[in-house]
Amino acid sequence: MDNDINKQFYRFLWAYILVALSGCLGTVVDGIIVGNLISEDGVSAINLSTPITQFIFTMHLLINAGAGMLVAYALGQKKIDDARRYFTRALSLTVSLGLVLSIIGGLIFPNQTASMLCSNEQILPLARDYMQVLLIGCPAFILMWGLSTMVGVNGSPRLVSLAVIIDNAVNLCLDIVFIKWFGWGITGSSAATVIGHLVGIAILLTHWRNPENRRLVPVFTTDGLVASWKRIISQGAPLAVASICLTLLLFSANKIVLTTTGRTGIFVFALCMNLLQVYNLFLSGTCQTLQSLGAIQVGEGNDAGVRTVIKRGFRFITVAMIVTCLLVWIYPQGIARLFGCDEPEMLSQSAPVLRVFALSFIPFCYIYVLMIVYKLYSQHRMALFISFALSLTVIPVLWIMSKYTPQHIWYSYLIAYIIEAVVIFALHKGRHIQFELKK
Repeated sequence: MDNDINKQFYRFLWAYILVALSGCLGTVVDGIIVGNLISEDGVSAINLSTPITQFIFTMHLLINAGAGMLVAYALGQKKIDDARRYFTRALSLTVSLGLVLSIIGGLIFPNQTASMLCSNEQILPLARDYMQVLLIGCPAFILMWGLSTMVGVNGSPRLVSLAVIIDNAVNLCLDIVFIKWFGWGITGSSAATVIGHLVGIAILLTHWRNPENRRLVPVFTTDGLVASWKRIISQGAPLAVASICLTLLLFSANKIVLTTTGRTGIFVFALCMNLLQVYNLFLSGTCQTLQSLGAIQVGEGNDAGVRTVIKRGFRFITVAMIVTCLLVWIYPQGIARLFGCDEPEMLSQSAPVLRVFALSFIPFCYIYVLMIVYKLYSQHRMALFISFALSLTVIPVLWIMSKYTPQHIWYSYLIAYIIEAVVIFALHKGRHIQFELKK
């Protein structure tokens, strides 16, 4: 049994890591190419746009992460009709919400959105051009992530892997074509990302060409519609709350860092946020695997299977963090140069800051995985508490450090995550929480 779960774990894991590529590595690739072909300010503009991407990802988590767990539960219990209903309703919500965000943010209020996120006059034009195309392409982002989740749960993680690999390959190639050959500047970068997602969606849709995969097909009924939506949203709420808090953190942190450290500081901070995207590849893959494979074990009442999945998850994320952290500590300025940095002041500041952030993200990753564990064991209050604490603790710490010790502002994340870990440990012990499946 353990061997079967181990095989399934790594099959799901690598598929979901590749899914995460479509959400975060596209931004990293954009940053590298823009930094080398345009300027360091282009990298900063992309980083200032990350609250938008994170907000779109939040909507995906709210709808598809919750629905994905419900579909997994239903498939594990052989309730195909329930799985089809959750799949259909999640897909409808995904498409509708994507269109609304595209019209409001990309077509009606593009200038206002850019001004809200960027206050630096030198960076603002670049940020505006990048953000508008990104917002117009919002349906492609959220549908790509949603279909990836459902296709993976329905037993085709390899197709998800293929779709994401081709998605990012198209993005990479078109980045260079649009920026360098067509002369579209930073607009070409975001356009390449959107087109890459559209290609990925087309590949994922081939999943339903196989008759064996049609157990998960759209079924349009109104029976229990509101109740289904409530269950989908309640299941996805902890991850979505954590993500919306992260959106607030990205917005607040960009504002505080830009005000406190200026143009040089915001570029260095952009490097740190790209480093977080690398951590997020492994973190997102681990958490999605815990949700999908762990939920199937919960649906089957297999407590030993749940524990095996959790152990593999923590083991993998530990190895991934150690390797990533060591690379950052050894080659910090190499990372800065990778993003086109050649200004001596920016290079000198980047090394110590990147090393601090490499350590800061370690407790963040463990706390995030622990949130999924609480969710699997139906400890919803603790999961929700962690969702809020993960990001909201950082904001006041960052603000206090910027006001009273601005020279140590880069330690804010590490301090905040250590505080969170201590509080979570105290709450767990104080409430005598036990990790066991409810009968």
